[in-house]
Amino acid sequence: MSFENSLSFARQLDAADPLREYRKAFHFPRVGDKQVIYFTGNSLGLQPRRTQQFVDDIMKDWRELAVEGHFYAEKPWWDYHERLAEPLSRVVGAKPEEISVMNTLTVNLHLLMVSFFRPTEKRYKILCEEKAFPSDQYMLQSQLRFHGLDPDEALVEVKKREGEHHWHTGDIIDKIEELGDSLALVLIGGVNYYNGQVFDMEAITAAAKKAGAFVGWDLAHAVGNVELHLHDWGVDFASWCSYKYMNSGPGNASGIFIHEQYLDREDIPRFEGWWGTRKESRFLMKPTFEPIATADAWQLSNPPVLALAPYLASLEIFEEVGMKAIIEKRNKIVAYLEFILHEIDRQVESRFEIITPEARGCQLSVFLHGEGRSLFDYLMKEGVIVDWREPNVIRLAPAPLYCSYEDMYAFGQVLKAGIERNY
Repeated sequence: MSFENSLSFARQLDAADPLREYRKAFHFPRVGDKQVIYFTGNSLGLQPRRTQQFVDDIMKDWRELAVEGHFYAEKPWWDYHERLAEPLSRVVGAKPEEISVMNTLTVNLHLLMVSFFRPTEKRYKILCEEKAFPSDQYMLQSQLRFHGLDPDEALVEVKKREGEHHWHTGDIIDKIEELGDSLALVLIGGVNYYNGQVFDMEAITAAAKKAGAFVGWDLAHAVGNVELHLHDWGVDFASWCSYKYMNSGPGNASGIFIHEQYLDREDIPRFEGWWGTRKESRFLMKPTFEPIATADAWQLSNPPVLALAPYLASLEIFEEVGMKAIIEKRNKIVAYLEFILHEIDRQVESRFEIITPEARGCQLSVFLHGEGRSLFDYLMKEGVIVDWREPNVIRLAPAPLYCSYEDMYAFGQVLKAGIERNY
């Protein structure tokens, strides 16, 4: 499709957008008298308008039913989390029984490592990407030390090629094959937080399984953003946060995926708690753990329903729209944003560079050659909410549920003005 850098053309795209009405389903913050142009759905999604009612329902049940809300609320609390499994399974390409919602992302990765990182004298190394998200780095290093291993020797990072900003799938597969039977686990962020690259999860998973290693994915930047087929790819486990593209609220609950081959088994090591034991016998207070036959067996405690309510509200929107429609708009709006960036770049004589490769989701990361933090500050002051990463990269993520094509055009005009004014 041929694009134009004009307000009228952007408005034509919005008029033809089948998701245009969903923009009204979200609350937008304001900067002064301006409704913001919001590019940080990859950090914290906007609040759906329907979220308040979901939370209010629980507050009402708590007020009027107290402890009886566990069983007699309209959505009983004791199995509240189960309502999220089926819609989430369609988002991540899984079976509902392979999904649970609990804790937060790094907590869940630590818990899943109990099951899927079982080093032996021969097979003990972990493979991840160079400069993984810091929390993943800390988690992996601490797990290795817990097992008495030296992270400098047991944690292997796949590096980008000299002078390039992205990874090559072939390099990752080559490293898996090189490590061979010393490799215990591959754990990579499915979408890189810094450059926005989507890894070839299917190919990497297949290579890791062929090498005899477990494979897991940190899907913090992937869920609700890119097409996933976790079950069909044979992924062993995955986890993600819910507050980015899933719009569940700051620091909210994490989702997990565990492939069905590991379900309903008592020989899988894991840390166990009351809410992972079978519902039928849970209140018999038996001294022996009897795992639920689903991913819920990895739960420890009863679900934090006040936290899960916003997640359920957002998933209702994903059910209405469907990932296919979300991805179709994502592709188009990101392509239009890229076009606008190139147009502005041409007009201001090459002041920045898009470092996100073609294998991408919603995010474009822009390297600001010759520009500094002052340009970011200018954008924020003008109501363009973007994300800054050192040394001089801004991340732009036009979430398709609430960003408009007119936003992309308007951003280009603000960016051009900021550069021309030497911010």
